[in-house]
Amino acid sequence: MDTLLASLVGLGNFALYFFSAIALLFIFKIIYALVTPHDEWHLIKEQQSSAAAIAFGGALIGFAIALSGAATNAVSFGDFIIWAVVALLAQCLAFLLLRFTFMPKIAERIENNEVSAGIMLAAVSLAVGLLNAACMTY
Repeated sequence: MDTLLASLVGLGNFALYFFSAIALLFIFKIIYALVTPHDEWHLIKEQQSSAAAIAFGGALIGFAIALSGAATNAVSFGDFIIWAVVALLAQCLAFLLLRFTFMPKIAERIENNEVSAGIMLAAVSLAVGLLNAACMTY
């Protein structure tokens, strides 16, 4: 019984971090959509674009991976929020880097439902998320 009670002591912190992470995912969705020149939700919901769904899904998972690193390594809730913002910026910069260097027509290719472009953007987003989470260890 003592073990159960000792475990439940952390429930408040779990709820704080978990629900904050869910809110941060929603905020990321909004900000990321502002950074990209194409309308992900329209492409996914109205046009059933596989390329947009793959690319956006990769960005969400990449951000979630980085958020998990922030939650795991944070020394306080404020620290978690700071590193979550860093993760958000890293994901947005990953898209901009890909768009303005390696694949300047990435947005147009996703709008044209080119799955290879969606996979490439998802891969970059996942790679950045993994690197971001790994670099948050200190």
